[in-house]
Amino acid sequence: MARIDFHSNVGDKLEYVCRLIRKIWSATAEGHPVRQIVIVGDKGDLQKLDSLLWTFSTTDFLPHCSINHEAAAETPIVLADDFASTAFSQIPHADVLIHIGVKMPPDVLGLVERFPRIVEVVTVNEAERLAGRERFKAYRALGHELHNFDQSKSA
Repeated sequence: MARIDFHSNVGDKLEYVCRLIRKIWSATAEGHPVRQIVIVGDKGDLQKLDSLLWTFSTTDFLPHCSINHEAAAETPIVLADDFASTAFSQIPHADVLIHIGVKMPPDVLGLVERFPRIVEVVTVNEAERLAGRERFKAYRALGHELHNFDQSKSA
């Protein structure tokens, strides 16, 4: 069964995701193997995230590319804008899924079977909060144990 974490009340989603990716990726260097992190969101957010991953830290290198890039299968961090694309289904290995979008994944059962860890990032934006609550309910209805990390308490 997948571990499903909700990171709620996030102020700056993209900056937060950069830090989260760095934390997960650095755990790999410390002996906790993560072969691939897949981030799913809308195209606009992913374009901004792509730029931010190159510039948010002067000391960290987080190798990433689009899911449609020819090197996606070998790249540790992959950006995808569609759960249902052929490229998404052909990723050979995927350990962590970070969802930064608002839409409910169409095949939740398939995701939890495929990804050992799923992270849902929910901002303080009211529409995103409501969508996040719906995703939370859907995962819970499937019987998953959910973990919530309220970022308003760490501010």
